Amino acid sequence: MRPAWAAIDLKALQHNLRLLREKAGHRQLLAILKANAYGHGLTRIAAELQQADAIGVARVDEALALRQEGIVKPIVLLEGFFEPSQLAVLAASQIQTVIHTEHQLVQLERAELNTPLKVWLKVDTGMHRIGVEPEETVAFYRRLQASDNVDGDPILMTHFASADTPEVEQNQQQLAVFNSLQDSLQARLSISNSAAFLADLAPQDNWVRPGLVLYGVSPFADRRGQQLGLKPVMTLQASIISTREIDQGESVGYGAAWTARHKTRIGILAIGYGDGYPRNAPEGTPVWIEGRCYPLVGRVSMDMLAVDLGLDSDIEIGATGVLWGPQLPVEEVAEHVGTISHELLCNVARRVVLDYGDEN
Repeated sequence: MRPAWAAIDLKALQHNLRLLREKAGHRQLLAILKANAYGHGLTRIAAELQQADAIGVARVDEALALRQEGIVKPIVLLEGFFEPSQLAVLAASQIQTVIHTEHQLVQLERAELNTPLKVWLKVDTGMHRIGVEPEETVAFYRRLQASDNVDGDPILMTHFASADTPEVEQNQQQLAVFNSLQDSLQARLSISNSAAFLADLAPQDNWVRPGLVLYGVSPFADRRGQQLGLKPVMTLQASIISTREIDQGESVGYGAAWTARHKTRIGILAIGYGDGYPRNAPEGTPVWIEGRCYPLVGRVSMDMLAVDLGLDSDIEIGATGVLWGPQLPVEEVAEHVGTISHELLCNVARRVVLDYGDEN
């Protein structure tokens, strides 16, 4: 028996990467490994991405961890640097940075660097999160071109707010803003995240930025990853450590939140919100055990959760429950919980063992 662990299928990862590489054609792939590679293990996943052209992370410590593990592929810091003192570190480690504010631009211009940085300029075309204003973009771009601290021409990038619903008008509005800037700059471009890439919203991209789809998960609410030809990379699992019969009217777990409507049998799995499984998972959220799904009952505890096995089940202590994986798509679990697959994957806790299938 084992407490919570996640089997990481590296063959599935390679399958997904090949599929995306083929779809990208002449475009380059910036593989997104934020949040510990969406819970899959930052450095190990990075080592498997030989067919990607670069790696994108959110934080400086993620980028440095990759360099310390011998990853030599180009790395792009998607939120940019937070402090001017980080610029020398980025230059020494050959880490590329996104610029999205004048504050960052001024700090970069004033820095004394031994080696110039490759830079990506992010434009806010309508998401209104980070990025320079469209009317400021040409001036920012020219300043970056003129800076001795910038290596070559910046790459121009933006981010769709609604790419997971490709038909909405906002996508075309954002694209029109971005295209008008490109008419002036003739820059290399990066527009598409996973959803925009699969929906072909911006075929003029020079760089595409697949994240969620690398891990075999669909960015669209109406489709599963397997329907898109993808294979799920993570299978989150835990052992059943206890079974017991419950009489009608007896309750299970904290707050007596679930009461048996008839006599039944429950199983307790060694996984809980301390492992990243969502505490707010409602009654009926499925758990796959030995060929079929069983419903979650009661509140999720820190280290355990309960499922209703029924009196006709022959599931015993030691059986393995799958919280999500090929048998039970993470997209389905996310729907039950009322969240998105990204959150479930990224919340997998550090204490959950990542099993890549090659350790003794």
